[in-house]
Amino acid sequence: MYATQAAAQAVTHVIPLAQELDKNKVTPGVLGFIVFAVMAGGVWMLMKSMSRHMERVNFEEAPRTPEPPKATARPSEPLGGE
Repeated sequence: MYATQAAAQAVTHVIPLAQELDKNKVTPGVLGFIVFAVMAGGVWMLMKSMSRHMERVNFEEAPRTPEPPKATARPSEPLGGE
């Protein structure tokens, strides 16, 4: 409950500041920059990780070895040899 009370109190301090802003001018502000910077940093880290993983992948195909033919019983002969 303490966290919700602190959040409610923080919002009540922000509301008067919001009323002082020009309502015809909307900007992302510092919060928008911080969110953008965090997202850009996350994308950079993901790309760096993907690059490392792609370097480990071996794209060369191994040569195929022919498989030996499998022995099969003739359908006309019984399995017991009788």
